Amino acid sequence: MITSPNDYKQYRHITLPNGLVVLLIQDDQCKKSAASMSVAVGHFDDPLQHEGLAHLLEHMLFLGTEKHPKPGEYQSFISMHGGSNNAWTGTEYTNYYFDINNRYFHNALDRFAQFFIAPSFNADLLERERHAVDSEYKLKLKDDVRRFYQAHKETVNPTHPFSKFSVGNLTTLADTESYTLRDELLRFYEQHYCASIMKLVIQSELTLDKQEHMLREMFSAVPNRGINAVPLATPLYTAAQLQQAIWVESLGGHKKLYICFPLGDIVPYYQIKPLSYISQLIGDETDGSLLSLLKRKGWVTALSAGSGQSGANFKDYNVMVGLTSDGFNHITEIVEFCLQYIKLIAEQGLQAWRYDEKKNFLEQAFRYQEKIPAVKNVSHLSQNLHIYQPEHVIYGDYMMTGFDIEACRFFLQQLNPTNMRLMISAPNLETDKKAAWYDTPYRVDAFTPCQQQRWANVEIDNRLALPIKNLFMSSSLEALALDKANLTEQPRLIDKSEGFKTWFMQEHEFHLPKGNIFISIDSEYAIANTHNIAMTRLAVELLMEQLNSLTYQAEIAGISYHIYAHQGGFTLHLAGFAQKQFELLKLIIGHRHLQTVDNDTFSSIRNQLLISWENQKQAKPINRLFSELTSLLQPNNPSSERLAKALVGIKQEQLPQYLEKIYQNISVEILIHGDWHQSQALEIGQYVKDKLHPISTPGKETIRKLVNIQDTGSLVHEVAVEHNDSALIVYYQAAKISPKQWAYYSLANHVMSSQFFYELRTQQQLGYVVGTSNIPLNRHAGLMLYVQSPHTQPTKLLNAINDFIDFFPFGMISFTEQQWQSSKQGLASQLREPDANINGKSKRLWHAIGIKDKDFNKSDKIAEELEKIERVDLIRFMVELKSRTSDRLIMATINQDNKHDDDDEERHVEKFEGTYIADVQAFQQQSHLFEL
Repeated sequence: MITSPNDYKQYRHITLPNGLVVLLIQDDQCKKSAASMSVAVGHFDDPLQHEGLAHLLEHMLFLGTEKHPKPGEYQSFISMHGGSNNAWTGTEYTNYYFDINNRYFHNALDRFAQFFIAPSFNADLLERERHAVDSEYKLKLKDDVRRFYQAHKETVNPTHPFSKFSVGNLTTLADTESYTLRDELLRFYEQHYCASIMKLVIQSELTLDKQEHMLREMFSAVPNRGINAVPLATPLYTAAQLQQAIWVESLGGHKKLYICFPLGDIVPYYQIKPLSYISQLIGDETDGSLLSLLKRKGWVTALSAGSGQSGANFKDYNVMVGLTSDGFNHITEIVEFCLQYIKLIAEQGLQAWRYDEKKNFLEQAFRYQEKIPAVKNVSHLSQNLHIYQPEHVIYGDYMMTGFDIEACRFFLQQLNPTNMRLMISAPNLETDKKAAWYDTPYRVDAFTPCQQQRWANVEIDNRLALPIKNLFMSSSLEALALDKANLTEQPRLIDKSEGFKTWFMQEHEFHLPKGNIFISIDSEYAIANTHNIAMTRLAVELLMEQLNSLTYQAEIAGISYHIYAHQGGFTLHLAGFAQKQFELLKLIIGHRHLQTVDNDTFSSIRNQLLISWENQKQAKPINRLFSELTSLLQPNNPSSERLAKALVGIKQEQLPQYLEKIYQNISVEILIHGDWHQSQALEIGQYVKDKLHPISTPGKETIRKLVNIQDTGSLVHEVAVEHNDSALIVYYQAAKISPKQWAYYSLANHVMSSQFFYELRTQQQLGYVVGTSNIPLNRHAGLMLYVQSPHTQPTKLLNAINDFIDFFPFGMISFTEQQWQSSKQGLASQLREPDANINGKSKRLWHAIGIKDKDFNKSDKIAEELEKIERVDLIRFMVELKSRTSDRLIMATINQDNKHDDDDEERHVEKFEGTYIADVQAFQQQSHLFEL
């Protein structure tokens, strides 16, 4: 098996006598063990009379087995011992995975194995889970991605399994006259779940021999029913479904064009990756690129190549284009330019040096790949076992064995107008059809003779050009020698002056040629009012747009950057290979004044931002509440609605004066962490200081404000949504900033989360989105309980949450001492979990600097406080959360056009007990504030 030279793990690939293929991974450094089972069964296998059955089956396997019959016990065991679990159902595969603290891996794996040996398929729970699937379906009724997906399904070959409804609902998952749903579920399980089409990956600190002994003991009983995957021969499209434009009406304001070229199975080409090579050229963003030309014309906002649905016998190769309003009227010309660029690649772009550039980067990425959490690793590799040869399971994603010009030509020849479909997503279209299940309006037009003639023999525009050699690409990379005299276990402040700080740490735990640079600029002017906050966010987007073509080669070479606004100003973050990050930093800082922004670019970016903020109204109700919660409590973080109103009045001529003022009085803080020496870090910091010094005077860090809800009782804020589902959040806020408070809030969430999910989702069937969460705001711990429901009004959701909060503390009395200690140990283990990779470590260190944790040990302090908490202490803490007496914030959705099935008029107007917040700004001005 080909592994990275920096990969310390050991691997073993075996096949059990029952045909189950297994990859064992011995990871001496892992603190959590993980497992994933990928089954070659998906919604393509659904019977026509029960679409969504594979998805329902995935849900049912979590609800008890013959050996472990108690519903919810698996999830509780995993959660109690510091782990997580989940699953997904795709077109051709279903993937189940979990992780857990090492010492409990054996017991967890035993429970997991029973999913595939003897699930109970409890009849009572089947009906509940059927409703849960229906709730999941209704959750996405106004999701543009899902709506678009369904229109796509209706315009493919109806005999291809892609055309099936994948999620399922109460209609498709119902008894028939011939047999019950449970009978069909059992039949489906027995016909499709078979060891010969399953791939298992486990990762643990146990030796490979111990792992093999354990899995043979547990998984040998998975039945082999002699099932083999049946090759899919049906084409995704018939000839009649090519050369068509499908217009799909969206709810959001964005306009998108998908230029789709149907291809066959691309898996046999994974070792040479000709499509990856072609995609990098089509998706280029430098001067002369397709994107660059279309942007100059004001027609597009973004372009990417290579995405699209794929399966056993098909690949939809998409060139995705984000359209401006003007571009929407020039789709024919945009397609023509795309075909011109493809022709340019075919005639001039098939060169070995270009392939080698991509190959060398992937080799570097493979050699210096970041360590990822075990649960993500096993889930990914279990899928790879279905696709790649055993020796390529790890390397397959990265390998490019050599330039094959004929393979490239083979695919480029298929990127032609006779083998093409267009899909356009936009609001307010003229349509004549409605897609099933999501009621998506759409229409289908054949390409016009004029279009066919125009696209048949395109001539290459002389403004189009292929990219030059990448100046950011390094032929070889090695980590710098460790400066042992200056090595530290945490960042040190190496430069401090008025309004300026530089922190530095050479990374030695992950000794890779990578690193992160964070530069935060605090400016009181940037967050003085909603207008300025909107202006700051617009300026950030304009800068990203201006830099796009200049920095694209750095992105391709593995050096990324991001600029984002926050409560105090904005931050620049660079990440990836460290060797040339300073060069990229110079490029970015040199363009900070936005000198080249023209009227068209300004209007385009402002309109995109407006559409994004307006589209927040279409977000899932629970997501709307999450967003509104932070906006309500953080005055420097206004809602998207307020930002959109402020942005409408902003003019381009205001930009220069605004930029001048934003830099006048600033506080700068920098973290340089990774593959640098201290002298290099000082040089980087000094460069930033020198560039800002002529235009800036030192300022103080801006104050992050947080509304204090202590001594307020129940506060209620309702949010109008354009969605049939109801949603509700109950939020509790810690009064003080201390490790002790964090320990109590974290432990409360940890102990109640699985039971809350089981009670409100599985037992009461209130909705699909149910949970609890830690929600820290401005260094204050917080606890949130939330539900989104397709059928129950918010006041009833609150009653259910109230009952849970009021009775759960008494249920804790029945915890055994082992359960109590395991819960605490599970959370403590999570808090003390080591950094998985350099990126995670950099973000943790930067967060610590932001919250003034100068010892960089906040999690350890919380864990220490956690260990002091006795059961009676936590019961007392949770009793104080009693629903009708505590200080809390209730966030609820309202939709005047919607009345749930169980509502009558009197219930519909039922009000919450508490103080209503009608005017957010007035509430913030009148409230006590924490200032940090």
